[in-house]
Amino acid sequence: MSTTKNSRYVHDLVYIALGAVLIAVCSWISVPTEVPFTLQTMGVFLICGLLGGRRGTLAVLIYILLGAVGIPVFSGFNGGFARLMGPTGGYIVGFLGSALIYWLLEKLLGKKIWIKAVSMVLGLLVCYALGTIWFYIVYNNGTGTMGWGLVLAKCVIPFIPVDLIKIVLALILSETLGKILKNHLD
Repeated sequence: MSTTKNSRYVHDLVYIALGAVLIAVCSWISVPTEVPFTLQTMGVFLICGLLGGRRGTLAVLIYILLGAVGIPVFSGFNGGFARLMGPTGGYIVGFLGSALIYWLLEKLLGKKIWIKAVSMVLGLLVCYALGTIWFYIVYNNGTGTMGWGLVLAKCVIPFIPVDLIKIVLALILSETLGKILKNHLD
């Protein structure tokens, strides 16, 4: 491998690691509820917007793997496979789905800001879908019985306005920081 390829590889690894750390920091900023309000979704979208779909998806995967092995990267400084398999674990796995949607649309349609915005909104829908189905199944198999209406009222509806604001912030920050870091990120 040439020095240029090695340097590129090292840069990618550093950016991916920093992306995973940023998502972890965003998860620690939370308002505890049954499904906590955190900045994780903003972190996921910001990292994808800044680093691109491939590196962003790898950062999300690393974040999830770090949490799965017990490093306290999830909300409330929690970690562990049991936490990941709990009622809110589907939303964490949904972050990976969000990043994959972002990567796919970036690959197919490019990196224009409107494509980023559509990717983030569709990714959020994927995260909601995975997380809500997961919550419904895990909660109803363990803790008690909760219908779809109540699950949506607890796990999705209160988050929609806040998550849309986080998407707007992630778009603004990724565009602004992307211009500043352009020479380093490409």
